[in-house]
Amino acid sequence: MTRRLSERPPSKKELEQDLAAADINDFRELARRRLPHFLFEYIDGGSFGQSTLRNNVEDFQTIRLRQRVMKDVSKVDLSTTFFGQSVSMPVALAPIGIAGMYARRGEVQAARAAEAAGIPFTLSTVSCCPLDEVHRSVKEPIWLQLYMIKDRSFMHDLLAKARILGIKTLVLTVDLQVHSARHREVRSGMAGAQTLAVKCRRLFEVLRHPRWAWDVGINGRPHVLGNVANVMQDGVSMPQFLAWLGSNFDPSITWKDLDWVRERWPGTLVVKGILDANDAKGAVSAGVQGIVVSNHGGRQLDGANSSIRALPGIVEAVAGRTTVLLDSGVRSGLDALRAMALGADGVMIGRAWAYALAADGGRGVARALQIIRHEMQVAMALTGQTDVKQLDRSMLLA
Repeated sequence: MTRRLSERPPSKKELEQDLAAADINDFRELARRRLPHFLFEYIDGGSFGQSTLRNNVEDFQTIRLRQRVMKDVSKVDLSTTFFGQSVSMPVALAPIGIAGMYARRGEVQAARAAEAAGIPFTLSTVSCCPLDEVHRSVKEPIWLQLYMIKDRSFMHDLLAKARILGIKTLVLTVDLQVHSARHREVRSGMAGAQTLAVKCRRLFEVLRHPRWAWDVGINGRPHVLGNVANVMQDGVSMPQFLAWLGSNFDPSITWKDLDWVRERWPGTLVVKGILDANDAKGAVSAGVQGIVVSNHGGRQLDGANSSIRALPGIVEAVAGRTTVLLDSGVRSGLDALRAMALGADGVMIGRAWAYALAADGGRGVARALQIIRHEMQVAMALTGQTDVKQLDRSMLLA
């Protein structure tokens, strides 16, 4: 069904047809229709010319699976563990900034969907819903993402709160020491000069999406970046937040700065943003419990390697000395299996759940996870595999 964004809101029947999403690409299209343009561009865009963004997805498709037959695949086991935590499948929800702008109290909805699916949810430092709100919404501890920034007092306070709440896993993002050039965000008005014309264009986009305006713009309040609101004395609008964050990126960080984090964080420490074998060795030497092979979803260094292409060399470099997860480009259960066949212990999905959240809130996230689970089960059966913990290169074509 095709419908222009400017037309009347969809009927109940049309919504039911829309929500028959078969894969993550369907959720992406639903998100495109339902979000104001500037918010969709924020989710969907990459940096510069977006070559790394494209390669993240396309390079997965070049990895061929080895079909096998006459194997007993009546029982397929997707369960595994992440850092001692049992999970129903080797997937975690990656941190997504301002997810509360995609659906009403979006981070809460996504965290509940992840818990119901038996997998971890990672809360972004720059979430709309604050840490304590999301923590109260679920029974099991979530994971927390944090940036290494100049404002160490902010980091100290957030880490202290996380410890008090019983958070056990910290995901430290290290590939945002400087902010990249994201041209789509500037063109859409999400970033860049906030002129009157830009503000009017954003307002027009909101008015063109009454369903989003009602669900999120009105009923989703308060619209504050909950974890950083107390350090932003000039307000918490998106331009003001970006200015605060831009002034706090720390290009001077080195592996020695992890000592500062370790002094304040006794739990599991995972470093996210590793794309080079030497950096992976540095993480191992620093004693982290895990790394995430990631290029920030193609939103930082354009022209960098895709995560799936970088993975084999990194797995070889760490030689089993730390847990290896992968994100950036995972759009299906087949992608997850490809990554694990190449040595990853699991994957994190970002845009996949953001699209689904924008499409239908927590129900959308739950449906997306069901799709990924089913895709993994089918692909394992058709490659003759029964235990996700035993996957290796033998399930790939040379």
